[in-house]
Amino acid sequence: MGIVQIAITLVIILLLVKPMGSYLVKVFDYEKTSLDRIFGPFERIIYRMMGVRDSEAMGWKRYLSAMLLTNFIMLLFMYLVLRLQKFLPLNPDGIGNMPSAQAFNTAVSFITNTNWQSYSGENALSYLSQLLSVTFPMFTSAATGFAVAIAFIRGLIGRQDNLGNFFVDMVRSITRVFLPLSFIIALFLVFQGVPQTLLGAADATTLEGAKQTITRGMVASLESIKHIGTNGGGWFGTNAAHPFENPTPLTNLVYILSMMLLPTSLVYAFGLMIKNKKQGWAVFTAMGLIFMVMLATVFMSEYRGVPALDAMGVHGNMEGKEVRFGLSGSALFTAATTAATTGSVNNMHESLTPMGGFVPLAEMMLNNVFGGKGVGLLNGLLYLILSIFICGLMVGRTPEFLGKKIEAKEVKLASIALLVHPVLILAPTALAFARPEALSSIANPGMHGFTEVLYAFTSGSSNNGSAFAGLNANTNFYNVGIGIVMLFGRYISIIAMLAIAGSLATKRIVPVTTGTLRTNTPLFTGILIMVILVIGALTFFPALALGPIAEHLAMPH
Repeated sequence: MGIVQIAITLVIILLLVKPMGSYLVKVFDYEKTSLDRIFGPFERIIYRMMGVRDSEAMGWKRYLSAMLLTNFIMLLFMYLVLRLQKFLPLNPDGIGNMPSAQAFNTAVSFITNTNWQSYSGENALSYLSQLLSVTFPMFTSAATGFAVAIAFIRGLIGRQDNLGNFFVDMVRSITRVFLPLSFIIALFLVFQGVPQTLLGAADATTLEGAKQTITRGMVASLESIKHIGTNGGGWFGTNAAHPFENPTPLTNLVYILSMMLLPTSLVYAFGLMIKNKKQGWAVFTAMGLIFMVMLATVFMSEYRGVPALDAMGVHGNMEGKEVRFGLSGSALFTAATTAATTGSVNNMHESLTPMGGFVPLAEMMLNNVFGGKGVGLLNGLLYLILSIFICGLMVGRTPEFLGKKIEAKEVKLASIALLVHPVLILAPTALAFARPEALSSIANPGMHGFTEVLYAFTSGSSNNGSAFAGLNANTNFYNVGIGIVMLFGRYISIIAMLAIAGSLATKRIVPVTTGTLRTNTPLFTGILIMVILVIGALTFFPALALGPIAEHLAMPH
């Protein structure tokens, strides 16, 4: 039954790819469509309030400047709300101000679409903070990722340094994609029993006569954009394992579909926008095959369970999982949330088997198995550019992609974007084990404790947000350290990719000849997969060998 559940979910995801991908093209191609009659009036009001001319084009430097300035202003605003929430309205439970280091970490986390939380939401944030410093940036950070990905695609097929208009792309992402989908999903969640109220915590008396305080709030609205925008985080500390956030198997299914909907559809939209569907499907196939291997690994590992307990008649690893989701629902959620860099969890990754925990780590380290909306496609195209360059070296020809030559500048920028990811993971992990205050946060000694720290910085660099719960990350070292990692992990790669887009946009098209490397064939798809896996293994295998792999080998078999 578990395999059947997973198969049905995957089939539904595939069925949604083409219609959603086609819709995304209509949203971002700037051509007049029937959608303009619905969304146009609202968008024009927003542009007028912002002082933006929607017809104004931006080169890559101006597009990048607009993105960075907008994100920086929102970051400051969110930080101030967190630091002053005690004095602001919509605080019925009287929650105090968030400490400075934690407020920095939280503001950075949500502006970078990471949604890492070193706090428990129901105890640390007022309703206003949940709205303005959590839910609001869930829309804007998701829209930023979408906008950058669309701008890069325009650079690939453009004839001049014109990547569109960042403000228009961000607004259209929110009004035409995230708001409508979030509204529909939120209504469904309320129907399933997820709370949506401005009232404070409720006091209740249990059947045994004990007093209990039940936290509630605007949970449904947060959960909808949290998953459709691949944001992560949660209203409650236990995230999507909490019965108020994820009450039924049906909500669990909707969350998985929501996480995978836009990242998978954007890859198909990429093929449509470059007018080469085969190229889009080649990238989709590479990502999809890696995802299937990861899903099979975590699924089989959790079903096999722990050998010592299996010998005692306890089959499968249900530790840290909700019975209402079971092993299959938990395994699929684990693979999906780190493939789509969402960070929402319906089970404790800390309690996964060693190889089960290996899967979310590996997906975040590769950071291109569909990935978050926009950023996953960008990382996939980075590996694509590198694969084309390697193939060009092998045949002694200047590599080309979509008729444009890939030269030293593009390869250098792609290499910077790819190399900064492992540096941001491995260097801070090593530093943490040299700092006594960082070591004191580790709940488990040995290999598992190493994995806790490695997972934290991997999650930050990948802008994922999930965690191994055994690590106490609410310290100045981890709040500041992971905050810096999240900032660099988000923006260095975006800067490099927009620079590549600007460079490619001004290049002339080279005619196709018999020596042109075709990048939409099964052969090149296989090469792309091998390049991704080889680079990932060379970069991260030593660290993984010290953590989950060593822990797996240490178990009695």
